[in-house]
Amino acid sequence: MFFNSIDFLVFISIFFMLYFAVKGMPRLILCLVASYIFYGAWDWRFLSLIIISTCIDFYVGRQISITEEESSRRRLLLISIFANLGFLVFFKYFNFFIDSFKDMLVSNGLETNMSTLSIILPMGISFYTFQSMSYTIDIYRKQLKAENDILVFATYISFFPQLVAGPIVRASDFLPQFTMDKKFSWDRIIQGLGQVLWGFFKKVAIADSLALYVDLCFDAPGTYGSLHLIIGVVFYAFQIYCDFSGYSDIAIGLARMMGFDFPRNFRTPYFSKNFSEFWERWHISLSSWLRDYLYIPLGGNRNGSFGSYFFIVLFFTLSILITQWWWLILAAILLSLLLFWYKKQGYKQEAKTFTYLNLMVTMLLGGLWHGAAWTYLFWGFLHGSYLIIQRLFSKPYNNLLDAMRIPNMIQNLMAMGIVFFATCLAWIFFRARSFEDAFTIISSIGSLADFSWSSVLHKLIVIKCAILILLLLGVEIIAQRLDFKTILVHNPVFRVASFAMILWIIAFFGTFGSNAFIYFQF
Repeated sequence: MFFNSIDFLVFISIFFMLYFAVKGMPRLILCLVASYIFYGAWDWRFLSLIIISTCIDFYVGRQISITEEESSRRRLLLISIFANLGFLVFFKYFNFFIDSFKDMLVSNGLETNMSTLSIILPMGISFYTFQSMSYTIDIYRKQLKAENDILVFATYISFFPQLVAGPIVRASDFLPQFTMDKKFSWDRIIQGLGQVLWGFFKKVAIADSLALYVDLCFDAPGTYGSLHLIIGVVFYAFQIYCDFSGYSDIAIGLARMMGFDFPRNFRTPYFSKNFSEFWERWHISLSSWLRDYLYIPLGGNRNGSFGSYFFIVLFFTLSILITQWWWLILAAILLSLLLFWYKKQGYKQEAKTFTYLNLMVTMLLGGLWHGAAWTYLFWGFLHGSYLIIQRLFSKPYNNLLDAMRIPNMIQNLMAMGIVFFATCLAWIFFRARSFEDAFTIISSIGSLADFSWSSVLHKLIVIKCAILILLLLGVEIIAQRLDFKTILVHNPVFRVASFAMILWIIAFFGTFGSNAFIYFQF
C-alpha cells in the first residue's frame, strides 16, 4: 500500500476515525492490526518475517536485561544480530553474491552450473531490521531497559507510518511515547497535516515529475547530449531528495497527528558546505545509526585497529568477487599514496590512518545497505573518499582561502557548489543500471558535445521541473528563518492559504500514477 494511492486514502481515513474513538490497549491493538494490514496489502507472506523478528528481539531483549554474565549477554546479542542480518542477507544479498561468484569463475575461464533462487525482496526490510537491532544493542550496552509488553514492542517494530522507508526511530525515543496519553489535539492535527501535504508536494509534484525526464536519461544515456544529461543528473539529485524526504515528511506528519514525535530525517542537505555536514543533513536516522552502531564500534576517531583489519578483509573479498576489480586496486593505491604524501607534508597529527579506514568501511557498508549491486558499493566508496579527502585537505584549503581573502559568503557558495557537484557525481553511480551506463554518462558530459539548449529534449518538462525546484529551494530557505508549524497553528488565514496553495500546485503540476517511493526497494 503506497501513501500516494486511493487505497491508502481510504485506509487512513478509517484508521483515524477509529484511532481517536478508542484509548489504551484497544488503541495499541488498532495500531498493530492497521500496521499489519498496511504491510500485508503488499504481500501478506512477508508479515511472518516481521513477526519472527519481533518475537526474537522481544525475548532476547528481556533475557539480556536480566542476565549478569557478560559472555551470556554477548551470546544473546549475537542471536539477535545473526537472526536479523540473516534475514537481510538472504533476501537482499543471496543472489547478488551468487551472481558475483559466478562472474568471477567465468572471468577466470571456469564454467559453473550454480543457480540463483527466485527471491522477492521484502519491502522495507533494511529499515525495520536496523530498527529492531538497535533495540537489543542498546539493551546490551545498558542504555535502555527492556520492554515488558509484547503489544507495545510489536507496535514499535511495525508502526505503519515509518515501517517501509523510515525514519529509523530508536527505541529510546519511541517506546516511552507509548506510555503517554494521546489526546486529540487540533494543533497536532494542523501541524501534522501541513507536513503531510508538504510531503505529497515533494513526491507527487516534484519527484514524480522529475522521474519522467530522469528515467529517459538513465535508460538510454548514449542517445543524449551533454547538457541534456547534466540536467538529468541534477534532476535526479532532486528527485531522490524529494521522493525520500517527501516520504519522511508524510510519515512524521502522520505520526504527529497520532500524538507521536519522530526526529527530523532531512535538513536541507544540498546547502551543506562539507561532506560531514551533508551526512548530518541527509537521511539523518540512517547516518546516525551507522555512526553509533558501526563507525564508533570500529574505532571511530579513536584510531581503533579493528576497522583497519575489517577493511583489509573486505577489500580482498571484494577484489576476488567483483569483475570490475581494477577500480578497487587503483583506489587503494591512490589512497595509500595520498596518506604517504600527507604525512610527508608534516600533518602527522591529523593523518589518522585507522580513522580513515573506519570511515571507508562505514560508507562502503552504507552503500551496500542501499542495494545489492556494485554500483551502490561504489557510491559508498565515493562518499567515503570524500570524507577522507575532506579531513586530509580541509586545513590547507581553509588556509589558502584565508590567504586569498575571499569573503565568507563567496567561500560558503563555493563550498556548497563543490559538495553538490561531488554528490551529483556519486548519484550517477547510485542511479545507473551498470558501471558501463555510469561511465557513458560521465564521458558524454565531459565531452561537452551538444552543449546547447537546442539539443535538450522535452523542454516543457525541463521548464516545469526547474520552476518546481526553485519553489522548493525558496520555501526551504525561508523555512530556516520562520517557524511554519507555529504560524500554521496561530494564523488561520496563512493556514488556509498555504494548504490551498499546496493542494492547487499538486493538482496542477502533479504526476499521478501511484508511483512507488524510491526507498521502498531498500
